[in-house]
Amino acid sequence: MIKALMIESNQVARFRTIDSKTLGANDVRVNVRHVGLCGSDLNTFRGLNPLVSLPRIPGHEIGGEVVEVGSAVGDHLRTGTRVIVMPYTSCGTCSSCRKGRVNACRYNKTLGVQQDGGLAEEIVLPEGKLIANDTLPPRRLALVEPLSVGFHAVRRGRVETADRVVVIGCGMIGMGTVIASVKQGAEVVAIEPSAEKRALAADFGATKTIDPLTDDVSAAIDAWTNGDGADVVFEAVGLPQTFTQSVDLACYGGRVVYIGYSKAPVTYDSKFFNLKELDIMGSRNATMADFHEVIAHLETIGDTADALITDVFPFDVAEKALPYWNDHPGALKIIIER
Repeated sequence: MIKALMIESNQVARFRTIDSKTLGANDVRVNVRHVGLCGSDLNTFRGLNPLVSLPRIPGHEIGGEVVEVGSAVGDHLRTGTRVIVMPYTSCGTCSSCRKGRVNACRYNKTLGVQQDGGLAEEIVLPEGKLIANDTLPPRRLALVEPLSVGFHAVRRGRVETADRVVVIGCGMIGMGTVIASVKQGAEVVAIEPSAEKRALAADFGATKTIDPLTDDVSAAIDAWTNGDGADVVFEAVGLPQTFTQSVDLACYGGRVVYIGYSKAPVTYDSKFFNLKELDIMGSRNATMADFHEVIAHLETIGDTADALITDVFPFDVAEKALPYWNDHPGALKIIIER
């Protein structure tokens, strides 16, 4: 038997004791050490995540340590190896999988969303869902997955040196998008109402930050681009107004990448799709290549990465973490630590 945090109903998260899973030949038992809380976990706690049925163990940003391996597991995973979890599944047969875009599998079941996640003492996973890493400090292993989502979006947006990039929303996914865009050599403007997150975006290389609650965003982007608009706009909020704003802020011949998804219908003046001949793309999850790119970048920037972590809760008081985040929405990344 193991201890796990379960979101039972709207605004209710409690520890439960659950059965430990049987280990298959290709499976690995991971002692969970760190779990980052994602906005999807918070929305589940708030009763606002339509992809989740309750009760559900949250958590898909997971770092841990191997404690047992199945009989067919390769030598790269041994007892004591630290690992990062790839929390998505892929069927191998849908149209996305056949194209090699397994991150967008039609039948994906993300840990903590469509299936129970990692906010437990241990988790059993196929060896192919684990990345061995003994070089990053253990706490930073939980940063890899959320940053990878932003890095994947930047890959989708084909960001290049000298591109002028706008990132709308600087939660953890948006922050990963800022970091990846700067890494590509782009100039980045971050649009974010939180002063703390704007400051952090600047610390990670944003050229300019804009407060959408007080600043004229369109005028600021026009001034920055001499009236052209941005080469690439990333939407990482998920509101109808930021969906349409993304099209408005993009230049003629520009690209728009939607990372967030709107929970309400979005109404467009669609003529700008054609007049600007925009490339409009969705971005979902991340690939193994994105994970490895983030790992390499975290190893390069070192202790700077710790600025992304707002709060750390010991596992034994994890019941308090989601209520805390609900009351402190300015927190960027909350990590549960065992």
